[in-house]
Amino acid sequence: MKKMLLGLALAGVLLPSATLANEAGAGDEAEQLRGIVRNLLDDNNAFAKSRKPAYYKPFADGQHPRATVVTCSDSRVHTHALDKTPDGDLFMVRNIGNQISTAEGSVEYGVHHLHTPLLIIVGHVACGAIKAARSDYSKESASIKRELDTIKLPAKNPKNDDDEEILRGIDANVNNQVAFAMKKFTEEVKEGKLTVIGAIYDFRNDLHQGQGRLVVTNINGNTDAGNIMSGLMKLSGANLSMEKKPAAKPAAAKSAEPKAAEPKAAEPKAAAH
Repeated sequence: MKKMLLGLALAGVLLPSATLANEAGAGDEAEQLRGIVRNLLDDNNAFAKSRKPAYYKPFADGQHPRATVVTCSDSRVHTHALDKTPDGDLFMVRNIGNQISTAEGSVEYGVHHLHTPLLIIVGHVACGAIKAARSDYSKESASIKRELDTIKLPAKNPKNDDDEEILRGIDANVNNQVAFAMKKFTEEVKEGKLTVIGAIYDFRNDLHQGQGRLVVTNINGNTDAGNIMSGLMKLSGANLSMEKKPAAKPAAAKSAEPKAAEPKAAEPKAAAH
């Protein structure tokens, strides 16, 4: 079996472009497919060549991740923004809208079986799931509708434009997921075995904390900016600074249940520096 798999891998690297074109069909789609497959194989080949056996030793026979991460399936959100060396380090759970309820078993496995001391829910700016949940998605497939149905957003504020409402919904959804986790893992949090963090990955600088920043918005259900700052300093041991932004941030969810959040005065949050 090992020899067969190796043969397939080598065949993939050496497979002539014409063969891929015949498999995929003619035209632009075939050309795109060739580029995608070639790029994936080349990148994997470079990855394998650049790492010696010692690199894989810590996780070759088992995993001991330090954090369970629940994030969106969005292609713009990836581990290199959170961790330079994620192998064996992050137990990743990805789905539409970075939800716990639609991947509850996976999250529970990370907390209960892998005993990660940190559960972090990472939302992101320009989230398509939030946009969809705010609109009419009745024509979507049943499986997509099921995942969108569990996203609960605050009532629309008529004073806000669409961008502000989407950002507000992203923030509320992260807080709802933290609330869900706090309820599900109450004992672990009480005993100090688990910390739950909510954050927003900002690749557009919509939160005015710096492009590419991971902006922490919630620690164990606490959304107060000052408490978040002191909490991060305590957790990280770092002397952090909080950058105030000119624009108001979306309101946070108040409920202990994953339901629509009520609006409240926005506060600047802490970015991970």
